[in-house]
This record gives sequence, structure tokens and C-alpha cells, in this order.
Amino acid sequence: MKKHDKNNNTHFYGFAKDMLDRIAQNLNFSVSLFEVADETTGHRLENGSWTGMIGTLIKKEADLALGELTINYERSSVIDFTKPFMNMGISILFKRPKQDPPKLFSFLQPFHDRIWMCMIGAYAFVSVYTFAVARVSPYEWKNPHACNPDSDTLENEFTMLNSFWFAMGSLMLQGSEVAPRASSTRIISGVWSFFTLILISSYTANLAAFLTITRMSTPIQNADDLSKQTAIKYGCQYGGSTYRFFQKAKIPTYEKMWNFMSQNPDVFVNKSQMGIAKVKGGKYAYLMESTPLRYQVSKNCDLMEVGGELDSKGYGIGLPKNSPYRDIISNEILRLSESQVLLRMYNEWWDVSQPKCEQREDSVSSTNAAQLGMDNLGGVFVFLVGGFALALTIAILEFCVNAVVSSKSDRQTLCSGLAEECKFSVNCCGPSKKPVRLMKHKISKKLLKGYGGRSHPRGSDSFT
Repeated sequence: MKKHDKNNNTHFYGFAKDMLDRIAQNLNFSVSLFEVADETTGHRLENGSWTGMIGTLIKKEADLALGELTINYERSSVIDFTKPFMNMGISILFKRPKQDPPKLFSFLQPFHDRIWMCMIGAYAFVSVYTFAVARVSPYEWKNPHACNPDSDTLENEFTMLNSFWFAMGSLMLQGSEVAPRASSTRIISGVWSFFTLILISSYTANLAAFLTITRMSTPIQNADDLSKQTAIKYGCQYGGSTYRFFQKAKIPTYEKMWNFMSQNPDVFVNKSQMGIAKVKGGKYAYLMESTPLRYQVSKNCDLMEVGGELDSKGYGIGLPKNSPYRDIISNEILRLSESQVLLRMYNEWWDVSQPKCEQREDSVSSTNAAQLGMDNLGGVFVFLVGGFALALTIAILEFCVNAVVSSKSDRQTLCSGLAEECKFSVNCCGPSKKPVRLMKHKISKKLLKGYGGRSHPRGSDSFT
């Protein structure tokens, strides 16, 4: 990179400059830097000549060339390279998307839509199921008048409205004044309470993540996404190593990208800075080498790297063919690399500028909270269904036992007793009160004592 002082003198600075100064110091030679006229690394023209730094080396107007000079076969055929001092690959530079604004109903996001629908369905089913089982079970019918043990009617608290209220109270972890009495309804209550405990705990845990995580929607995630769309244009530096990579590509994805770029010449740029400026303008992705890309990302918080590296190659110092300095400089590069001097230089230039962008959403966007779906919570629904089956089995047993005992006490056949109980139980629109004779299995001891232990009169209403 370069900058100008007050006297308009050009000064170069950067990682490559620091490395060259260290090499010159260790090998005891001086360096005079200048910039080539077209300010490019160089590419081959149709007449076979080269432009940029490579053309300058071929003409032997310089002893070495330093910059974003990628080592490849085409360049190695006309100039020499030292050992690579840095490895990198082609990556995608893209403008960081804006954060998604919080949604009005974001509190619904911890659960998948299918879970919400299943939960609403389970709530409605439990309410109706509790009402039906409570109506079948004889132990849910009780005397509504505590001071009158000889009342001729019994009442069931689990009306349709109370059943919905009972299920809602359990779902909201608040409870209700309605309490189950029979074993079957208590099993339903326990299973439903366990179901709501797991569901509410999972919702609470996931809600915190959804409310604290800021989401960003990136339209592309990798080169394959880029090749499958045309809304976002993409290109690279004309004539550079990235240009040659796509031009000679045989991989279908990269061939498709090259066909798109070659048919839209306006996507190519002459300098990387022009490509970076187009990216900042939006709706454009710039294909460039990962090392300068990551430096730009660290300096510009509105830029980001998309996907991984598309290939692997290295930067080297270019020299004219058969240069006597190649082996000497290559050995020094290897020594600086092994002594971790180059690594410390890299950290100074790429990490020092990082703190100002540390608070970006990099860590946030990569830690998206996943919605809980049936794969996560399907087991608790299975548990709920199993509990319902057990409660229904017990309710049927209670119903049958009650019918047998009631038919004996009322001197009825078992079939007629079952038919009478079934007729009353299945009448869901019927009253929540019923005569004692359909529920009590024993004659009141008080009344028996009043008749001296004799059988009740046939015409007595109390025993009808």
C-alpha cells in the first residue's frame, strides 16, 4: 500500500514492505521501490507480451516484484518465483446484509409451526378427553351438598367448560379450582402436567436465545449459491490469476460462473479497489484472493467473506528469469517462516485492526438458534398418548365394576345396567347431575336402620 506525505512524496507500507525490509536487512542490501505504470500484477496480451509487474520483470527494468503476485504455471514460464511466503485461495467478498428487524410475533419463533398446531390440538383433545372420562368414571360424581349426606343427586365438576379451564390452568402452570378424584382422571392430569412441564421448559429455554440473537439473512452462502442465481452479479480482476482460474475451470460450478462472467464483461474490474467499491455499492460479489480479502474485511465492518476458499495457491516474490537472487531470497523466506517472523508480521497487520469490528454480528449470525420441531419434542407427545390410553383403560374398568355392582344392588341384569349407564354417560349434552341410584352401590345404613334392617318398600321414592 502507499501513502503521501506533506511534500507529496510516496511512501509504501504494509506486510510485504515489512517483509522485504527484514530480508534486505538480513542479507545486507538496499531497496528502492517504485510502482508500475498500470498498477497491476500483469497479464498476457494477444501478441504474447505482458503488462504490469510481470512485463517489467521480463524487460529487466526491475530486480524483483512484490505484491499480490500469485505463483502459477503461466507466470512461471516467463519469470522466476521465490518460495511462497504466504498461502491463500480464491474467496468471495460480499456486502454484509442488514440485520433483520425484530418481528411483532417473535415470541412464537422458539417452536416450529407444526409444534404450535400440535400443542393446540393436544389442548383441545385433552379437554374433551377429560370431560368424557370424568363422565364415564363413577368416582368423579360426588354429593354437591356436604351437609346432606342423603342427597338424591350427585354432581360432576368436570363439565365441558371446567375441563377446558382445567387443561388451560395446567398448560399455564397456574392450576385451577377443579381437581380430579378418580384414578383415571388423575392419570390424565399427571400426564398432561408432565407434558406441559417439558413443553414450557423447552419454550422458555429457547425463547431466551431467540430474543437475544440477531439474525441476518445472507442471500448466498457459497459459490454454488452464487452460480444458481442472476440477481447478484459477480466478477473478478480482468487478466489476473483469479480470471485465469475461472477461464480454465473444468468443475461444473466454476464453468457456469465463468459463462455468466464472460457474457457480462461489465463484471470485470481493472483493480481490486474498484471491485471492493462495487461490493460496497450492493448487489455485487467480488471474487478475489483470500488474504487481501480478509484484510479488507477486518478494515471494513460492512464487508464479509462468503463460503470457503475455492482453491489453494501461494504468493511469491517475482524475479527475472535465471536471476542470481532467487535462491538467496528463497532461503531467507524459509528461515523467516520457520522462526515465525512472518507469522508475527501477519498477526500485526491482520489482527491489530480487528477490535473495531469485534462487536459485529459475526458470532451472532453463526450461532442461530434452531427452532424446536417434532424431532426434538415428538417423544413428549408419544408419552401423552400413552397416558391417555392408560387413563381410558382404567376408566372403562371403573365403569364396568360400577355397572356390575349397581346392577346387583338394583336387581337388574348386567346388560341392562351397562346399557343404562352407557346411555347416560354418552349423552355429553346431558346434565352434570344424576340420580343417586345410578351411582351408589350400597343402601344407606341410616335408612336400613330406620326400616329395622328390612327390605325397602317397593313404592318408596328414595329407593326407586
